[in-house]
Amino acid sequence: MKYISVLGSTGSIGRQTLDIVREHKDKLKVTALAAGSNIELLEEQIREFKPGLVCVYDEEKARQLKLRIGDLSVSIVAGMDGLVACGTEPAADTVVTAVVGMIGIRPTIEAIKAGKNIALANKETLVTAGHIIMPLVKEKGILLLPVDSEHSAIFQSLNGEDKRRVSKIILTASGGPFRGRKLPDLYKVRPEDALAHPNWAMGNKITIDSATMVNKGLEVMEAAWLFDISIEQIQVLVHPQSIIHSMVEYIDGSIIAQMGMPDMRLPIQYALLYPDRERLESGKKLDFLKVRQLTFEEPDMETFYGLKLGIEAGRIGGSMPTVYNAANEWAVAAFLKGKIGFMDIAAIIEASMRQHKPIANPTLEQILNTEQETYDFIKGYTRSV
Repeated sequence: MKYISVLGSTGSIGRQTLDIVREHKDKLKVTALAAGSNIELLEEQIREFKPGLVCVYDEEKARQLKLRIGDLSVSIVAGMDGLVACGTEPAADTVVTAVVGMIGIRPTIEAIKAGKNIALANKETLVTAGHIIMPLVKEKGILLLPVDSEHSAIFQSLNGEDKRRVSKIILTASGGPFRGRKLPDLYKVRPEDALAHPNWAMGNKITIDSATMVNKGLEVMEAAWLFDISIEQIQVLVHPQSIIHSMVEYIDGSIIAQMGMPDMRLPIQYALLYPDRERLESGKKLDFLKVRQLTFEEPDMETFYGLKLGIEAGRIGGSMPTVYNAANEWAVAAFLKGKIGFMDIAAIIEASMRQHKPIANPTLEQILNTEQETYDFIKGYTRSV
């Protein structure tokens, strides 16, 4: 039996994680759940999975939840301290980090320090603090198992191979809902247009990141840390069918790819049950006779220049990825609220990066300060344009 704590249980990845737990009740048990403010869904999860510890980040919502589940013997905690408590819950051996944004960094670090294996679904953790996280993973001897479909594919394609014989990593991208469009087509894009992803069912923030291709910039930086490879050894290819989830090319020219239907439950289950493979009864199997063809294109980095900026941020390193990520978080939230246009997202990221003086090896405090400084800059920037 594996015991898991799920940080971000009411989000898209968190809900699908609990789908996997339902299918494998004989192998997985939930000991802690954490969510932001959706206490209605969280209450349902508590009553079904019966964790001993629950965090609601919003303190007022935490008080409300206590009243709603007064008939249960569950400890309710709140805020960052509550997230850390769930990340270090004594009975858990694996922590699923599915919270969105840089809020996930501190609980992930503390979970690693506590000797927990990490099923990582929070890109921002490695993008902004990979230089802190990866040495800590090595020191503590824990497993860091990627949940992103692309990074899970790379992880699987590396199994049993000598990583020193890797020539390059090929990250695939669906191209999002606007693949093939040019700049003039994108200025009038509305949030509902950008949320209509052709292949994947994801949360709003990640779906917008896919539409701008900023998600691929974040994934390039995450892959560099996860697999100890240079940015120059990572190639991005647009693969509209989303069947090949990513590939590894070796020095002899061989390429190993991981394929499957576009279903996030596949990489989630692989991370939770690793190194075992089990049936995913609710999942669809890939039928090549129905797929017929697999196609590939170069990404259009002039139209989707958020990707180009991500690669630049990764090459600069230090605190620059934090600026890239923080600016994107702010801009996506503003776009979803209708306060800025779709093409303003990349423009805000670029302006934020241009004004920043990178810190070579930022501490956690400097990372969080850089995040706040980026937000402060954007507020002034958006008032002036």
